[in-house]
Amino acid sequence: MEPDWINLSEAAELLGVHPATIRAWGDKGELPMQRTPGGHRRFRRADVEARAVAPDRSQTSGVQLVVQNMVGRARLELTDGALNDEAWYQRLDEPARQQLRQLGHRLLHLFTQFLTLETERQTVRAEAKTIGCDYERLGRQSGLSLEETTRAYLYFREFLSQTVYDMAETMGTQGPIHWGQIHNKIITITNDVLLALIAAREEQRYEL
Repeated sequence: MEPDWINLSEAAELLGVHPATIRAWGDKGELPMQRTPGGHRRFRRADVEARAVAPDRSQTSGVQLVVQNMVGRARLELTDGALNDEAWYQRLDEPARQQLRQLGHRLLHLFTQFLTLETERQTVRAEAKTIGCDYERLGRQSGLSLEETTRAYLYFREFLSQTVYDMAETMGTQGPIHWGQIHNKIITITNDVLLALIAAREEQRYEL
């Protein structure tokens, strides 16, 4: 093979995915390849580099799968009544609980935009701060302390992270989803929300 052809491991390293993913893409014709006389796969470097800068549909599908599982997990929590064991949740009336669910939907939508790069990072983080302020307002209007409001938010954040952990454990690292990257982006957004929540309560305290 000429120098512009690379092997399976080199292609996987360039794209930052598991070699099994590269093998699957090649076998399905999603990534052009040739075979050596010995049957080994070889990929043209230019094709691999083009794939690296092109939108990855499989990655987007993976993100959508994560979000769908998050929604399912949230519904299960509500159906099973797991939240009823939380003291802060018992203090919320039905309108407040509905607002809490709406905030959760806004966060999930924001995650989808951020993970699929559909919205600029600066815009996403600005919306995250707005959601943090709305969490603080909901807690304050419901008579929750800063600690209780933070616990309410962390409860939601925990099951987001747990969803990613569970899916990574179930699906393994064979697929095109970069679990570490997804988890890091979730932490980035949820930290912005949390910091905005705390800052909003501090501002209220100083105004009083």
